[in-house]
Amino acid sequence: MTPMAAVQMVSGPRVPDNLDEAGRLIAAASAAGARLVVLPENFALMPLNDADRLAAAEPDGKGPMQDFLAAQARQHHVWLVGGTIPLSTKTAHKVRAACLVFDDQGKRVARYDKIHLFDVQLDNGEKYKESNNFEPGENIVVVETPYGKLGLAVCYDLRFPELFRRLLEKGAEIFAVPAAFTAHTGKAHWEVLLRARAIENLVYVIAAAQDGRHANGRETYGDSMVVSPWGEVLARLPHGAGSIMADCDRTRLQDVRKNLPSIRHRKLSI
Repeated sequence: MTPMAAVQMVSGPRVPDNLDEAGRLIAAASAAGARLVVLPENFALMPLNDADRLAAAEPDGKGPMQDFLAAQARQHHVWLVGGTIPLSTKTAHKVRAACLVFDDQGKRVARYDKIHLFDVQLDNGEKYKESNNFEPGENIVVVETPYGKLGLAVCYDLRFPELFRRLLEKGAEIFAVPAAFTAHTGKAHWEVLLRARAIENLVYVIAAAQDGRHANGRETYGDSMVVSPWGEVLARLPHGAGSIMADCDRTRLQDVRKNLPSIRHRKLSI
């Protein structure tokens, strides 16, 4: 069994402050025994405006946010899923929401760019159009870890089960889902979507969320959780900054897949 942790934050507009807070929470999770730690979407920056995000964007492979992730993974000897950070693109006014994975020696081993962008008008009046400022990714990413094959998805991706089937086809046994779900949509759908993705793919899900009222006025839902392949919520943090941890048991996963072989029973190809 491997202890795996989800970190929940209430990130703000100052990168140094957010990195300090993330470092504190990673250290606490590591001290409690976590071997893999997942940070939330926008962990390093919840900007006041789009210009601030663009100004903070880093070139791929270089910058304080990326250096921080490598150093934390190395210092605490954990595999670290770095939520998302803004990385520069060739399009002058857009960034990519990049989820970077570092091994326990601080080496970057994967990059996933959020594929599905949140362009919606909610019935409570909230409007979001991420495609104005973000460039979508196009690659599906599963990374080999000592604890199982890890599939990566971010926030709005959770609503697209075909992505998770593709991750399953690539061998995923664990899904890491950094997120910043709105309070409105989170209340309605967050838990049921996480548990559905776990049940239908017979995987562990580690979901790390933003929570609370942010300086830019946005309100996120929180409720970070770890879900088993049977759909059980093994650990959760409804509100506030902190971390949760649960054991992800590869033997248990294999037993569930053997006893309920729904993956093998599929009739439709993807």
